[in-house]
Amino acid sequence: MNPWIFLIIAGISEIGWAISLKFSEGFTNVLMSITTVIIMVLSLFFLSLALKYIPIGTAYAVWTAIGAVGVAIIGMVFFR
Repeated sequence: MNPWIFLIIAGISEIGWAISLKFSEGFTNVLMSITTVIIMVLSLFFLSLALKYIPIGTAYAVWTAIGAVGVAIIGMVFFR
């Protein structure tokens, strides 16, 4: 599979765990806390797959950019 696909999946997972972190209510909501940790692991797993082929600087920049932009847009649209 294309390493850029892995990186995009990792970035989308980054968005997912950031949003689920909000719903974990400071890790007091057990179900959302477990969900957050699982999505964090998935994000890092897919990032590690992408890093086998993409330089670390490039991969990290893209990964964090996808996460930051995605969370910002979702935050503005859904959480005002």
